[in-house]
Amino acid sequence: MRPYEVMVIFDPDTEERSVQPTLENYLKVITSGGGTVDNLDIWGRRRLAYEIRKKSEGIYAVINLTAEPADVKELDRQFTINEQIMRTKVIRPDLH
Repeated sequence: MRPYEVMVIFDPDTEERSVQPTLENYLKVITSGGGTVDNLDIWGRRRLAYEIRKKSEGIYAVINLTAEPADVKELDRQFTINEQIMRTKVIRPDLH
């Protein structure tokens, strides 16, 4: 098991109330694989550094989790299939 930080940017047209239930539904991939979701932080609507799909803002969420690499890869794959999600970034933080 390894720690990961996943940033997800939702389309700004998405209803903000639906962001958390949508993420929790996807995070079942992690928990069913024996991993844990340590923190789910929804930052809300923010301006993007550059336009994505002709949109200048998005709804940000940051997830800290501990899981197997294969489960995180599957989670990222499922995120890319979803039309509401504009970008994802998976990071393995350095633990010193």
